Amino acid sequence: MLIRRGFKFELQPNGMQSQLMKQFCGCARYVYNRTLSLERSLYKKDDKHSFKYAEAVNRLPEWKKKNPFLKECHSQVLQQSLKDLDQAYINFFRKRANFPKYKKKFRHDSIRFPQGVELDEAKQQIRLPISGTPAVVKRFRIKFFFSLAKQDLFL
Repeated sequence: MLIRRGFKFELQPNGMQSQLMKQFCGCARYVYNRTLSLERSLYKKDDKHSFKYAEAVNRLPEWKKKNPFLKECHSQVLQQSLKDLDQAYINFFRKRANFPKYKKKFRHDSIRFPQGVELDEAKQQIRLPISGTPAVVKRFRIKFFFSLAKQDLFL
């Protein structure tokens, strides 16, 4: 039997780590909004146009050449932002939600790392694919939270 467990931790990043996380959130928001703007214009021209995640991801290397600040952001963060937009379009076309909206600065900023996250329970630390290791605490006061979904196989 497969049991899924979820954990939620609060991170206490140092100044540089906090700045990098905010920068990653900004880059993810930029990619989301820019892609949404492009897709909106294509949708207005042809209402049969549908969002394709693969096409959007293929634009990222070109955008990284034009916007050097995107090179500093982890590629997984940008790809996950496009997956969020893909899900928003799926919900729209299945009539479960309104047309996707632009993301606003400091409003529910979030980033996801599907790989490269290490949890050290003994030291109570989480290593993210950014520089340094923020400490993990269980109080919920600071802005940065980390959620971990873990699957265990029990027979």
